[in-house]
Amino acid sequence: MAADLTGTYLTLDDGRPAVRFTRTYDHPVERVWHFVTDTDELAHWFPSRAEIELRPGGAIRFSGDPHMEDSTGRVIAVDEPRHLSFEWGGDEVHFDLEALDGKRTRFTLTNVLTAADTAARNGAGWEVCLTSLDARARGEHLEGPHWKELYQAYVDAGVPSGAPVPGTD
Repeated sequence: MAADLTGTYLTLDDGRPAVRFTRTYDHPVERVWHFVTDTDELAHWFPSRAEIELRPGGAIRFSGDPHMEDSTGRVIAVDEPRHLSFEWGGDEVHFDLEALDGKRTRFTLTNVLTAADTAARNGAGWEVCLTSLDARARGEHLEGPHWKELYQAYVDAGVPSGAPVPGTD
């Protein structure tokens, strides 16, 4: 069975490579904001434990990822409840939330990459994470898809690859 890829590889206006994902959730924007900013909510879907000082320049501490050392990033921007961006391992992660009506929210995650060859790896990783977030938003618990199949599907789709893959290299 072919993997259903939801990420898009793109080059931003400033020339940096990125992967982007968009979802629509049947929750008001304030609830989706909670999904992306609350440490306990993030624990259900984000790949590392993330503790965020919600202010520009604030620290964000990442821990508990078996494939990465604990680290600290920096919050780039906060516009509650519409935008959060931060640095993580050299990359940038941007969450943009748009209220569609009083009950639904368009969620966009953009991972700005330090190197194009990380796109397939990161795309597959975000697919797994967002599958868990999708289930959380529905009030369900679901094991994510198999990362290796998703990674190969991104490679097969021509998304840049070749960067080391934690846990396999």
